[in-house]
Amino acid sequence: MRESAVPGGASRRQPAREPAARTYARALPVVPVRARGLTIEGADGRRYLDCVSGAGTLALGHNHPVVLEAIRAVLDSGAPLHVMDLTTPVEDAFVTELLRTLPPGLAAHARVRFCGPTGTDPVATAVSLVRAATGRSRVIAVSDAPEPLPGDGGAERDRPAALLLEPVRSEAGVLPVADALVRRLRSRTAGQGVPLVVDETETGVGRTGAYWAFEHSGVTPDVLILDKAVGGSLPLAAVVHRDDLDDSGDPGGEGTVGVPAAAHTGATGAGAFRGNQLALAAGAATLAHVREQRLAEHAAALGDRMLTRLRALAGEFACVGDVRGRGLMAGVELVSPDGTAAELAAAVRRECLHRGLIVDVTGPRANVVRLLPPLIVTEEQMSAVLDRLFDAVRAVDRHRVGGPAALRGEHAPR
Repeated sequence: MRESAVPGGASRRQPAREPAARTYARALPVVPVRARGLTIEGADGRRYLDCVSGAGTLALGHNHPVVLEAIRAVLDSGAPLHVMDLTTPVEDAFVTELLRTLPPGLAAHARVRFCGPTGTDPVATAVSLVRAATGRSRVIAVSDAPEPLPGDGGAERDRPAALLLEPVRSEAGVLPVADALVRRLRSRTAGQGVPLVVDETETGVGRTGAYWAFEHSGVTPDVLILDKAVGGSLPLAAVVHRDDLDDSGDPGGEGTVGVPAAAHTGATGAGAFRGNQLALAAGAATLAHVREQRLAEHAAALGDRMLTRLRALAGEFACVGDVRGRGLMAGVELVSPDGTAAELAAAVRRECLHRGLIVDVTGPRANVVRLLPPLIVTEEQMSAVLDRLFDAVRAVDRHRVGGPAALRGEHAPR
């Protein structure tokens, strides 16, 4: 027997030869065969409301018409599906739309570097960039934000290469960073010549109620990490940075070519799959649709109502300790004095599934139920989501007195 990770950070025992990929299906035993918008249909004919959205990848939900149309256009055009380090019309359209969404102060002096689409690739690309640009090595990630920064008031060589900030620490349990703190850190980094790197992997493309989560605080970062929703449901990652941070020693950057608005795309990112034309087309269509349909504003308004209603859970059920989030990103923290909070969260997820609702579990203790509905969710659908979640929490709260076995859905021994 060995331990293997499952969604939410918990672990379970499994036979040594069992493929690890099977553990996810056991946590969420749904075999999807069709999907559209918020809805997934399983092989058994049951329908589910999907509030995981591919961990935030599906800004427009499943199989949105504008995304499908963009993908079909590339397929029907006969264009190559993968072109690495060469500018194409599809890439040009993506960069044009991306720059349109950015603050003028960044867009006017931006470079765009594409890199491999895995979660670590854009972070590694950004870290390599700031280290090369500053000649320093330390990159400080904001968790318990350092104030003052190490090296403050000291020698330039003691300063970090960058400060890395995630506006909402989603995987840590949906923990928003206060806007006032972001502004203080921006002021401090600017004063020391330390680049501010903002990771919008989970928060970008309207998720938090602004197109980019850093806009809530009114700051402009030096480097922007983009992943997940930016690919319109397909794997795509990019790093946007100020042009004066270029580390190539070449006005255009190594292997770069000119693209609209004086931005440049760079070939210095890692990963062989950084030229996926279908992902670029799907991403451009998604960025444009979110902007044109004002879906960030929709996420802000509907997200406020969602969080207001979710906070009522904490007043009604002792097992709910906190509710937090921003826009259409919410976390419901489960608590228990006997150390069974993770079991409570897993039970809520299971009860949600019984009621046709798919939610996620996250946080270092796997005790936060996370909701990431797509930006196209309607008020009627949101009401259905919250009704099912409330009912699931009520069922778990009612049965938690039965102990861990009851929370796991097991029968107590006779």
